Amino acid sequence: MINLDVLAIGNLHKDNYGKIIEAYSSSVLIRTDERMIVVDTSTRSMLPAIKASFKQIGVFPKDVDTVVLTHSHFDHIENNDMFENARILIHPDEQSEVAGSKPIEAGADLIPGVSIVHTPGHTSGSISVFVKADKNYAIAGDALPRYGNYVKMAPPAFHTDKEAALESIKLIIRYADVIIPGHDPPFLTNR
Repeated sequence: MINLDVLAIGNLHKDNYGKIIEAYSSSVLIRTDERMIVVDTSTRSMLPAIKASFKQIGVFPKDVDTVVLTHSHFDHIENNDMFENARILIHPDEQSEVAGSKPIEAGADLIPGVSIVHTPGHTSGSISVFVKADKNYAIAGDALPRYGNYVKMAPPAFHTDKEAALESIKLIIRYADVIIPGHDPPFLTNR
């Protein structure tokens, strides 16, 4: 059985002109009897919250064997060093941006029920993690950063390819019953 725990809920804080003044990503733990996988490690400011979540769940960061990064932006990777025994996986397009990381091919199953899906647009190497548990979950990173992107069918404000970003959002919505966005709380889709 696969369990998901949201370790930290991401957010974006903007000033009155829409400029981002603080950003930190969601961080998610995927647990099975054999594996412990963290998707995105967020920022240093979220380290206390992540540590508290691990304590509440009753799991130690040293037990995490894999970290999957949805992309290489700082607000998704700053706590990688917290997981000393984990291999760090990222799309090959972004591997050079994260020290010590290894490439993971989109389309691969990390374990049965946990798939890596290429969802470009925010960056060329953006990936999402699709999880088949009690529901279909999409850990979307910034391929679908906020609930508003879902409601408005709008690409991330920062994107490298608008059309690819919109196609990625559609792909995520087609799969997911629950979306865990990069910078908002999880939400149910209207499927």
